[in-house]
Parts: sequence; C-alpha cells; structure tokens
Amino acid sequence: MPRSFYLMGYAAIPWYILSAITFFIPFAFMMAEYGAAFKNEKGGIFSWMEKSVGPRYAFMATFMWYSSNIIWMVNVSSGIWVPFSNAIFGVDKSKTWSLFGLAPSQTLGILAILWILFVTYTSSKGMDKIKKITAVGGTAVAALNIVLIVGAILVFIGNGGQLQQPMSFTTSPNPKYVGSMIATFSFLVFAIFAYGGIEVVGGLVDQAENPERDFPKGITSAAIVIAIGYAIGIFCVGVFTNWQAVLSGDKAHMGNVGYVVMNNLGYQLGTAFGASQAVATSMGNWVARFVGLSMLLALTGAFFTLSYAPLKQLIEGAPKEIWPGKMSEIKDGMPVNAMWVQGIIVIVIIALVSFGGDEVAKFFEILVAMTNVAMTIPYMFLSIAFISFKRKKEIEKPFVAFKSESFSLIATIIVTFTVGFANFFTIIEPAMNGDVKTTVFSIAGPIIFALIAFVMYANYDRKYGRNKKNNAA
Repeated sequence: MPRSFYLMGYAAIPWYILSAITFFIPFAFMMAEYGAAFKNEKGGIFSWMEKSVGPRYAFMATFMWYSSNIIWMVNVSSGIWVPFSNAIFGVDKSKTWSLFGLAPSQTLGILAILWILFVTYTSSKGMDKIKKITAVGGTAVAALNIVLIVGAILVFIGNGGQLQQPMSFTTSPNPKYVGSMIATFSFLVFAIFAYGGIEVVGGLVDQAENPERDFPKGITSAAIVIAIGYAIGIFCVGVFTNWQAVLSGDKAHMGNVGYVVMNNLGYQLGTAFGASQAVATSMGNWVARFVGLSMLLALTGAFFTLSYAPLKQLIEGAPKEIWPGKMSEIKDGMPVNAMWVQGIIVIVIIALVSFGGDEVAKFFEILVAMTNVAMTIPYMFLSIAFISFKRKKEIEKPFVAFKSESFSLIATIIVTFTVGFANFFTIIEPAMNGDVKTTVFSIAGPIIFALIAFVMYANYDRKYGRNKKNNAA
C-alpha cells in the first residue's frame, strides 16, 4: 500500500478497484471452482490444468510459474535483513554490516545463504511447523494493517479533519506518471502483482477439513476483503502523508518507502496531539521498529510457504519420470529431496550475485527483469484452461461460481485480457524510456522458461510417454 501511494497517490485506488473487478475476484472464483472440483488432487494448479487441458500444457505453465519463485526467494533472502534491521534499530543499517571484514553485499549474501539453509531444514520436517510459522506471519500482517488504519483515523481527528495529501483520484503526485498513459497503464500490472499468490493456496486444498465448503468460502471472502483493504489502506496513507514533503526526491524509493511512510505515521501522531519534535521523532522510530518486526514475521511466513508449496505442486502433479533421481519422493508431506536441490540452486545464485562482482550483479538485474513478466503469464494459462474445465461435464463440480458457460467464457476473456494488457505495457514501458535491454529480456524470460519446460517434457514424452500409450492400447 505505501508503494502504491508512492507511485500513484490516491490515483492508485481506481486501478486497484479495476484490477480487483477485472482480475482478482473473477480469478479467485475460478481458483475456488478448480480447488473444490479437484479437492483430492495434491498437484495443485498442475493437476487442475492437466485434467482440464493436458499434461504438456500444465507442465509448461506450472514450470514458468515455479521459476519465478526461485528469483523471489533469492531477492527476499537478501532483502529480509532490511526489516530485521528496522525491527532492532528503527532504521536500516544492513548496508553497513560486515562479517570477517567482508563487504556489506557479501555479508548479506552469507546471511541469505544461512537463511536458506535454515528455512529448507525447518520446512523439510513437515507441515505442522510451517503452519505455526505462517500463522504468526498472517497475524503480523493483520496487526500492521490495524496500526495503519487506526493511526490514520487518530491523525485525521488530531488534525481537525484535514488530509495531509490533497485528494485526487485521477492525477498522480509522482511526476513519472503525469502525462504518460504508458506509465499509468503499466501500473496495472503492479496492482495485479499485489493481488498475486492466491493460486499458491491451490496446493493446500487437500489440507482443508471440508474442502468443498471451506476452500471456496475462504478464497472468495479473502478476495473481497483484500480488494477492499487495499483501497482503504492506500487512502489511509494519504491521511497522514504529504507526497511532496515525505516521498519526493531521493527521500524514498521502492525498497524503503514502507518504512518511511510508517515512520511518518508515528511522527504525525505525535505532532497531531501536541508532542515535541524529539518525542514525535522517537514515536516515528518506534513505529518503524514495529513495522520492521511485522514485515520480518510476514516475510518469514510467506517464505516458508513459498519454499515448498509451488515445488510441491509441480512435483506431485507432473509425471514422476520427468524428475531425475529421487527428486519426486515425498516425505512427511514434503518433497524433501527436491527442496534441498532447490535450496542449493538458490544458494548458488546468491553466491554469484554477492561475490561475482558488478558483471554478475548486472546479470542478476536482467534475470529479475526476465522473471517479472513470467510471474503473471501463468495466470493467463490458468484462466484459458478454465474454458475447457467448464466444458468437461465428466469433472464433478461441487462448487459453481459461474453458473453458465457463456458467463464463464466472458470472465475468462476479461481476466486473460487484463493480464495480457498489463504485461504488454509493462514490457514496452522501459523501451519507451530508452531501456531497450529490459524490454527485450522481459520478453525473453517467459520464452526461455517455456523452452526449458518444453525440452524437459519432450524428453520425458520420448522416453516414457509413448510406451505408456502403447501399453494402454
């Protein structure tokens, strides 16, 4: 929410409402229908697409979706130390840390590697431990949202009903988005990213006590609450934050804006009720500490879930023969061997980025650009597969959100168009500003991931697929 306000101000709210109506809520209904129909399937979105369209289609889409999570883990394992520092010191001191005389970037790399080892080891011990950690993370996010909303109300009252940021739902205070429709349209994909992740829950349908009843109800209510919550939260930021005074120039950036905004909340609370400058500043630092702790817990919960859920869906859904060695083995409900392989891959990338010098760091920036678009394209695969899912009468559907085939077709077209439209402008926006390389690699990302998946599946099909077809015949 602070990042959205930083980019677009109040003007972010209509885009969040638009993306909720055209993407998140109908997409969540689709996920609910899939989940209820395939409640006994452990392969998550792979199983959904495999039974709706076919195994090759399912593997390519799921592999692209899974690949983006690898880069997410690399980013967060290094970035999680920013909220850690804020939680302890009230400010980000991670850029000054040094272990054994190493540079700060190398120190953060070592800490990130230790974090990956810790998460992989803990996660491999079973679902029960992960449930406890993710529950704490969810509570932390809820508490952070309460602080934001209640704090904004108190500042509003203390300032006599005055908003710190003048209200405008059509014009961004950020110069980058003034007079540029391409930049404004590219913000739509930011909103879609913010809503992303609900498909990850698909791998947990088999964990619900009453999946036909509870899974659709949970996803539907979550979609509505999240959509409304984003709009309210972004508005609340403007209640206590003046964009020009707090966020302009080099005062804030995408990496620290959440802490800058919430530090400002503490400061504004103090000044609104007559506290001295020193006391108001101290209040800001303590709010920043709380934000750091909450984000640390929230990211920890998300990290533990994403360390196994996408991989579990891919492993359990895809044919076992497609994986080398014992990677497909499941122990205590977890793909333990595959998780350790995944951990090693993430550690290697972290080491290359941290110790490889500027050239490798630049390579990683390109790798991130390649992954950004690939992260949402699988949503298009899922929505397109929904057409075939609805048409297959042999699939039992205990929960139906879209009552008619024509209604589900319209929803599919809207969701697919929204994601495609957002990605198109995200891809071309860098090139329009002279950064052709980022545009090229944004296109290359999904193509490369799709090719890797295609080669893996073609190799499997050549070795095993035809034999199975002959035996079936």
